[in-house]
Amino acid sequence: MSNKFIIKDAGGNQINFIVADEDFVKTNYSNYEMWVDPQADNTKAEAARFWRNRELARTDYILPLTDHPQLDAYKTYRTELRDWPSTSDFPDTKPTLGS
Repeated sequence: MSNKFIIKDAGGNQINFIVADEDFVKTNYSNYEMWVDPQADNTKAEAARFWRNRELARTDYILPLTDHPQLDAYKTYRTELRDWPSTSDFPDTKPTLGS
């Protein structure tokens, strides 16, 4: 599988980019690092926030139902949803109902 790599000189200065298989880069270059798109994490975080906001909206109707059998579980779930972006699990591990 090809990835984009930053090729560096002996001083660690970027000198080029290459799209290649990692084995090729290891064989032919001594100083390199895999390039990571800085927008990738943003996109993942944005998608996670979108999902979270949808979950909060989807469960809004339960709060006024004081006799709902899972009311406490939903209250806890919604708190976890609201707190999730400030945790180390964000955006990789979504909160789940009843966790």
